[in-house]
Amino acid sequence: MVDAATRSHLDEFVTTRQGVEAFLEPQTTMTRPSLLLVAFDGEWTRRSIESPAWGRQFAARHAVPVYDAGVVGYPQRMRDFNARRKRGH
Repeated sequence: MVDAATRSHLDEFVTTRQGVEAFLEPQTTMTRPSLLLVAFDGEWTRRSIESPAWGRQFAARHAVPVYDAGVVGYPQRMRDFNARRKRGH
């Protein structure tokens, strides 16, 4: 079950950013499946979700493209955003 705070956070991110794409991250022995949202400028957020199906449904509700992170990897703009943040910009 995805709690209300998580749903609210993900909804807010999608509705207040442009060019958002969703990346499904698989469950591991240490973590639940997660949904990574990345905006056009590379800003991102990640939250645990109950299942990949939930993530696909969330993306469909918001008309956001969804990808399997294990297949396509992560977008360069996310790495660039992290590098800018690390430098303090």
